Amino acid sequence: MDLILDHYCRALKVVVVALLAIMVALVFSNVVLRYAFNSGITISEELSRWLFVWLTFLGSIYALREHQHLGTDVLVSRFGPKGRLACVLVGHGFMLWVCWLLFAGALAQTRLNWNVTAPSSGLSVAWFYMSGMVFSVSAALILIEQLIRLLRGDCSMPTSGEERL
Repeated sequence: MDLILDHYCRALKVVVVALLAIMVALVFSNVVLRYAFNSGITISEELSRWLFVWLTFLGSIYALREHQHLGTDVLVSRFGPKGRLACVLVGHGFMLWVCWLLFAGALAQTRLNWNVTAPSSGLSVAWFYMSGMVFSVSAALILIEQLIRLLRGDCSMPTSGEERL
């Protein structure tokens, strides 16, 4: 599973870079067209907003896998190994619960908006909400994989100043 997640996250990195490049091209082109030619790309603002949401969620998956999210260990560093393990287990439990809440909400919104079309692109608004579903499933798989590795003893517990998991 570790190898699959590594390949998945490498692919996500490529997709995030592509989304960012498309966003920059759309916004830059639209600005130039508006100021220089008093024109614009109608779909640019809407599509840029959608791409930004997807970029944020996909980038968050990659950051979770690479342990790049901010964290504090003021309290956890004061515990011994068993206390740190308990804190990590509780923290991962809460994160998995949030993944479930996000998935359930995104799924409900996707179903609700399946036949609703966006004003300028005509695309289904469900595509916008699917980003939450993709994030929550991917994040849950990464968190479960981290928990399995932790419980097997494949990774060390973080201490003050060390990289987490």
